[in-house]
Amino acid sequence: MTPTLVRQHPSPAGPAPRTDRGARARDWSEIQERMLVPLHESVYERLEVGPATRLLGLRCGSGLALLTAASRGATVTGVDRDRPELLALARQRLLPQTPDTPDTPDTPDTPDTRRTRARARARIIDGEPKDTADTTAPAFTLVTAFQPIGCAADDAAELGDLLAAAVPLATRGAAVVLTGWGPPERCATSSVLRVAAKLADPLRGAGSWRPARRDNLEEVAQRAGLRPDGSGRVACPFGYADLDSAVRGLLSTGLFDAAIAATDQVQVDKELREALHPHRRQDGTVWMPNVLRYLIARVP
Repeated sequence: MTPTLVRQHPSPAGPAPRTDRGARARDWSEIQERMLVPLHESVYERLEVGPATRLLGLRCGSGLALLTAASRGATVTGVDRDRPELLALARQRLLPQTPDTPDTPDTPDTPDTRRTRARARARIIDGEPKDTADTTAPAFTLVTAFQPIGCAADDAAELGDLLAAAVPLATRGAAVVLTGWGPPERCATSSVLRVAAKLADPLRGAGSWRPARRDNLEEVAQRAGLRPDGSGRVACPFGYADLDSAVRGLLSTGLFDAAIAATDQVQVDKELREALHPHRRQDGTVWMPNVLRYLIARVP
């Protein structure tokens, strides 16, 4: 699963299918996004994210990773484009709807007040990384790209473009976190993603699906002029209450849009359910163990 959300891929079969973008965004935020929480928490723990952190989240989506960082006291800015439904959910999560108790010099410095201050400073930007620039604020100390690469043909190039725009906004020595899939033999979801490739490109079939290479993240970092400074792997199992939830969650990633355009929604739903069948347990839940990988690089 790479959360290339609500992304439409044109195909020779005709225009991309119409989708209920609002429902898709809710499925992502309520079902699928939480699968990445272990990745967020592992990275934040390793980098000791806290009140001194100024974080820029690329393709922030509905903002769960930002919320986790803000709960640790970090000042967060999220940027995304062409996904207004997701950004609306991010604003609901992060931006206070009504003023809380005024923060005065006499306000105790507690974890709760630090979290409140962090949320008050949060920004959600609909646009490009350059639109987050603020000459009155310090440079970012951490840049995250929690959208794992390795499924879409152009996701590494797209990430490179985002980094080229974001790195100049970070301070020297700032950490930049890139994420991707672990070894395919440790990612049960690989077999399900092959369905999307097979239906989207029937002439080449499922054999055209290629998991991320071991050095994909290092190559992206090198092209962006970043210096690798460590990596790690995190278990991120995809668990769903039932088959319907699994289908909705996986469709919310946008990875099956090209398959829907090449065939139709009914065909994709049918084959997706068949691919998920081996992962159903006796109680009806769906469980797919996965390992995701992250790279920490530094701004020179």
